[in-house]
Amino acid sequence: MPSAEIITIGTEILLGEIVDTNTRFLARALRGLGVDLFRTVTIGDNVQRIAGAIQDSMRRADIIITTGGLGPTVDDPTREAAARAVGVETEFRADLWEQVKAVIARYGRTPGENQKRQAWIPKGAIVIENPVGTAPSFIVETGSNSIISLPGVPQEMELLFYSSVAPYLQKKFDLHAVIKIRLLHTSGWSEAAIDEKVADFERLANPTVGLAAHTGIVDVRIAAKAGNESEADRMIAEIETGIRARLGDAIFGADEDTLEAAALRAAAARGWNVIALESGLEHELARRLANASPANLAAVEAAEIAPDQLAERLHAAMQRHSAKAALGVALHMTENGPLIEHALITPQGGQSRQQTYGGPPKYAPHWAVNIALNWLRQTAEQNA
Repeated sequence: MPSAEIITIGTEILLGEIVDTNTRFLARALRGLGVDLFRTVTIGDNVQRIAGAIQDSMRRADIIITTGGLGPTVDDPTREAAARAVGVETEFRADLWEQVKAVIARYGRTPGENQKRQAWIPKGAIVIENPVGTAPSFIVETGSNSIISLPGVPQEMELLFYSSVAPYLQKKFDLHAVIKIRLLHTSGWSEAAIDEKVADFERLANPTVGLAAHTGIVDVRIAAKAGNESEADRMIAEIETGIRARLGDAIFGADEDTLEAAALRAAAARGWNVIALESGLEHELARRLANASPANLAAVEAAEIAPDQLAERLHAAMQRHSAKAALGVALHMTENGPLIEHALITPQGGQSRQQTYGGPPKYAPHWAVNIALNWLRQTAEQNA
């Protein structure tokens, strides 16, 4: 049975600014694969100390997994530290640079020169492509070790582990267990509220159930280890049925489903074509709805809308486009922080509401859009 050690990298973790959830996830995932975990350690953003920790782990373990330190800034030292630990230089990979640029382009941005750092990895390393982030990961193999460096962002790290690292470990170390994952996406409930509903499932050893909170969305992850795929599917289906019974319409989709697609799909099932109006969101709503490619989306308009004028402007937009349903979102920055206005008009009537947002202001547009889309989805489903 192979052995492993985990090195979590980040000064912010050492200072207590964020909580390390990656170690818990990796420990459970490695256990599921049949890998013995010998030790976990947290190191700050220092090349020499990280390299020393890797070398120390190499003397005891077959597998060393690092998380964090793969970003584009000068205090993201993992690439250089991993290279130093095994005595090689870093090399620029043009194919990785193209991947980084492609991911950034999806957000309508142009990469800065500093982001080129992410295309430098230890010479000869095996690339782990990152389809959801800008930090390519890698595996460095020595005569007796596999050093696997993953992003620190939990969602990215978990996805790369299951899509690339687990299959690599199974093949490299002749591990025979099959691991399958099912993600259930929820909106409208807090992570704490969902935890109360499914806490007993979270205590299971196999399948395992975990929660991951995003801005306005909470994912429920079901991971099953079995001897074959059909058995893993059966185990997941049993747990999923129980979770769906408890969470009901808080669940809007699974795996690759998006909230915007679910909302427009629910509206289409009611025969509603939809007009959307946004203000102060930096086109967040327009981008999300456009990516859903819905046939029933009449238009998305952006305008500067004063407080308490959203519903009136939404009515006018609805008439212009002969829409049966209309969704409006406006973000106003006040002295007390972000103030969100939502308005929703359907054949059953119109409603409007205001909410304050207490999180980091840069996340307010994403939160506001998620809350609005979920309102449209649930309203359409409840009237079906």
